[in-house]
Amino acid sequence: MATPEEHAAHDAEAEKQILSAVEEHGFYIAQFRGDGYSPNFAYTIGLFKTYGYPELICFGLDLDLLHSVLWSGKELLDKQPMPDQGIGYPDFIGEYDVRFLTVDKKWYKNYFGYGYWFNGSWDFPALQIVWPDKQALFPWEDDFNPDWKSGQPLLDRNTDFKFREERDLGVYTTRQILEGAPILRVAHDYDGDWQFLCNTTTDSADLKIVALSEVVRRDPSVNKLFQLNYGWSAWRESPEADWETWEQEDDEDSEE
Repeated sequence: MATPEEHAAHDAEAEKQILSAVEEHGFYIAQFRGDGYSPNFAYTIGLFKTYGYPELICFGLDLDLLHSVLWSGKELLDKQPMPDQGIGYPDFIGEYDVRFLTVDKKWYKNYFGYGYWFNGSWDFPALQIVWPDKQALFPWEDDFNPDWKSGQPLLDRNTDFKFREERDLGVYTTRQILEGAPILRVAHDYDGDWQFLCNTTTDSADLKIVALSEVVRRDPSVNKLFQLNYGWSAWRESPEADWETWEQEDDEDSEE
């Protein structure tokens, strides 16, 4: 795990690269590789300050392809600074078109960290470029490929439920939580199961299965953990405290 000093050095180098690219090209494309649970994504920095355009973000594709899609997006903005969100724009990804969505600012802190640093505030517009499946269907359409949904979160909606899973996904919790106890520990197991626990019981008789949406309804603060990777846990001392996260020991590794 990187030290705070290593993080600071990395951030300083990234900021230097951003400023250099914006000076040369007018904007920079920040790229982030997925971790196995959260998808690849990339976004622009500088389009707003340099041109007055919205910043652009896209998810779920190979990093090189994300870079290409965002460059194509900038070229479209040169012709049409505010794309029509009711139509598709062709030839962004081979023969497939894309659509644009306005990003809700409640998502900004999750994805536009360097954008905040560069602009000095969250006061900039942003659009998401959304791509279709191989049937040319978009994620909000019936029969969109369900295996691709988690790779492309839609940032114009669902700010009250940020998890990538379906709302009716069954998750583990306890009788005590359903009776009002606070959620103090969350685990996202290697097999994909979620556990929302109170740390007051280890009795299997207290274990319950409820819809993920019910947990979020009872405690919206767990939305902060929607990017918790497979095999990671989170803990807090009280509902008012910040979450602390750590990687769980893999059972397979522990058996070797």
